[in-house]
Amino acid sequence: MADDRPILMFDSGVGGLSVLAPTRALLPAASYVYVADNGGFPYGTKSEAEIAARVPALLGRLVERHRPRLVTIACNTASTIVLAAVRAALDLPVVGTVPAIKPAAEQSVTRAFGVLGTDATVRQPYVDDLSARFAADCLVLRHGSARLVELAEAKLRGDRTYVDDYRAVLSGLLDQPGGERIDTVVLACTHFPLVAEELAAAAPRPLRFVDGGPGIARRIAHLTQGQCWPKAPSGEAVFTAPIETSDALRSALASHSLDRLSIL
Repeated sequence: MADDRPILMFDSGVGGLSVLAPTRALLPAASYVYVADNGGFPYGTKSEAEIAARVPALLGRLVERHRPRLVTIACNTASTIVLAAVRAALDLPVVGTVPAIKPAAEQSVTRAFGVLGTDATVRQPYVDDLSARFAADCLVLRHGSARLVELAEAKLRGDRTYVDDYRAVLSGLLDQPGGERIDTVVLACTHFPLVAEELAAAAPRPLRFVDGGPGIARRIAHLTQGQCWPKAPSGEAVFTAPIETSDALRSALASHSLDRLSIL
């Protein structure tokens, strides 16, 4: 029996595409609604109170409109602040996004790794808890970068970005005391895997970059196991404010099978 309910993915911008890609690879028969809250972008420089006031209410409207089978908050910043509140408010599964600290600790040979996220994410107690639970024997350094979010958005718009910008972001992490030991970097913002190649090219030495996208995809697949899917899967990109979509952005969305665009 066909089930037309989509999987809804939510982010402040295009970063959640790094979660959508591995999810679609596991669940190609699903329909997807990808929501970019460009009306509230960026989240990483906002206060916890601002995000807590905005995101649950917005997700409530989106669930009412699209009637999804599952919601994914494909945003580290929002997840670390509102995940519990959203789960309490919505009567359906809600998957959050957390920094990939456990896999980084498992992979780091030098027992030193960095957490590269937004300012709002890297200061959350949740990061302290994950580090204590899974990386107690590691040096864990953090750096918050709003600039890297802008670079990822610019790349998908088709704008040119420069290696010096990526090098400056990495310097904020690697130039800290002990930074010379880092061999692994957690990309703790869903925007950042979109520019992982640029970061690798700008790095002063080989680094391993890890992110939570594949793990989130596996969680979504587990929660939807055994469910029916639509006869004709669809993909829609929803923006919360008017936006000028460049050819490059439309092409990027279409590459994720998000063929329809709409404004909330």
